[in-house]
Amino acid sequence: MVILLYQLLQYILTIVWVVIFVQVILSWLVAFNVVNRHGPVVSGLLNGLDRLTEPLYRPIRNILPDFGALDLAPMVVLLIVVFLQRTALPALMVAASPGMM
Repeated sequence: MVILLYQLLQYILTIVWVVIFVQVILSWLVAFNVVNRHGPVVSGLLNGLDRLTEPLYRPIRNILPDFGALDLAPMVVLLIVVFLQRTALPALMVAASPGMM
């Protein structure tokens, strides 16, 4: 049961990482006029990604100082996700099942 929960959390964190990565790349493509934001597909995709990631970014943006056009919230969230995947979850896995490892 512990292994299943561990794998589920790893899977969720991987999905969060991919969604943030896609959003960052797509926002760069829009910023450099490679992709037109007014197209229905791009507009819908950006709106959907914004709705998914805004609850993650909002607390970080409240803490970070204003850097103008530079938004560091995605990078901070990605660092937190990587920390959870590589350090916190494995440590919790070992602590939850001392006889299994």
